[in-house]
Order: sequence, then C-alpha cells, then structure tokens
Amino acid sequence: QLMESGGGSVQAGGSLRLSCVASRYTFSNYCVGWFRQAPGKEREAVAVIARGAFTSYADSVKGRFTIGKDNAKNTLYLQMNSLKPEDTAMYYCAASTMIGSSLYCLSTIYAYWGQGTQVTVSS
Repeated sequence: QLMESGGGSVQAGGSLRLSCVASRYTFSNYCVGWFRQAPGKEREAVAVIARGAFTSYADSVKGRFTIGKDNAKNTLYLQMNSLKPEDTAMYYCAASTMIGSSLYCLSTIYAYWGQGTQVTVSS
C-alpha cells in the first residue's frame, strides 16, 4: 500500500513537499515515482527514481521539482518549488516491480498506486 500526503493549495511561485509512505513494499532498487493527472488530461510521469538513485524528470518540471527517497523509512518524496498553475493536478505515488535505468522507469508498468493527493496552484 502507498499513502501520499502533503498536497494542498498554493499560489504560483510557492512550494509544496509531497510524501509517500509504503507498507508491505520495499522501495529498494525498484522503479518508483510520482505521476500526475489534471482534469481532462492523461496521466503523466513527473519524476522517477531508478536503481542507484538515478532520477529522471518530465521536461516541464526539470529544475523545479526534486524526487528523493528514504529507504530506511520506506518513504518517497517530491519537493516542488516555483509552482505554476499548470502544475495543478492529482499527484500519485507509484511503485513498480521492475528494475532498470531512470529512462526505463519513466515508461515501465507500475503495479502499485496510492490514492492521490491534490495539488492546486493559483495564479
């Protein structure tokens, strides 16, 4: 099970930090990441962590978002800075049973999903 927290409403330029705690799943070297889905749009990968803690980001968030994980706490994080209205979406934590490069992790299948946490950015 994956449980997200940390979403909320913020003005453009602000910051939020999302957390995702896993139970009955160990992040270890598997692909894990954050995804988002805005109303009327398809779900997209935001940021992923692969084996070796290598990361990949969607072009739209590079330089503004940072993904990290604490294996000891089985927790995944997403630090979001310089938020924009177009970042408004439901954000989901996801975990895979696959191991690969960070680019592989952007497109692989994720077996486990959290319930999502809403992020709303106003202009």
